[in-house]
Amino acid sequence: MSTPYELYYWPVLPGRGEVIRMILEDAGVPYRDVARDEGFAAIASAREGALGGPRPYAPPVLKDGDLVLSQSAVIARYLGERHGLATSDQRGQLLTQQHFLSWCDLMVETHDTHHPVAVGLHYEEQRDAAKERAHHFLANRLGPWLDHFERIVSRGDGYHVPGVTTYADFMARFVIRGIEYAFPSTFDRHRPQVPSLLSLAERVEARPALAAYLASDRCLPFNQHGIFRHYPELDV
Repeated sequence: MSTPYELYYWPVLPGRGEVIRMILEDAGVPYRDVARDEGFAAIASAREGALGGPRPYAPPVLKDGDLVLSQSAVIARYLGERHGLATSDQRGQLLTQQHFLSWCDLMVETHDTHHPVAVGLHYEEQRDAAKERAHHFLANRLGPWLDHFERIVSRGDGYHVPGVTTYADFMARFVIRGIEYAFPSTFDRHRPQVPSLLSLAERVEARPALAAYLASDRCLPFNQHGIFRHYPELDV
């Protein structure tokens, strides 16, 4: 590759673009996290179509030469299939995408516990609705979601696609740790039911290049600006 990938994502939060960073770091390929160098103006420019190709609605955006992609699932599949995080057969590729998108669904449900009314409002402006949404999520949705993924991974020899580390496994690690951060008390009660998922997250984190990234100051910790946020009053 003659020039590095260019990633356009918010420089202050670990959100949808973080799994893309994880894939790039694991692959050990050169890339530029553009907004960390140039600020938010770079993202605004990308959203206005300055990179060419179809105009993206929102980051993450990946530029690889003349190819410009948006949507985390599309970017993750593109990079995963180029850099050893996918199978070579169509069935495995489709299953990997299916599982990745299912984790995206769970991520969105988790996000909406703290922004149930509108993303344009501050949490403090929708606190009561957030408490109600979080209650229903933790009581009725989180457990079935975790059971669903635990069955898939336990029957897949510890992976989403049996015997193969894929970008879906990376997404699983990100969402699991995000939920663990957002709802520590509730997640602790679910730990006994998800041994395969926890083992998978630990194996992903132990991959040498990725482990180095996760331990570096380039990897942003979960915080109150990201897609996963910890509000103690919601963890009930």
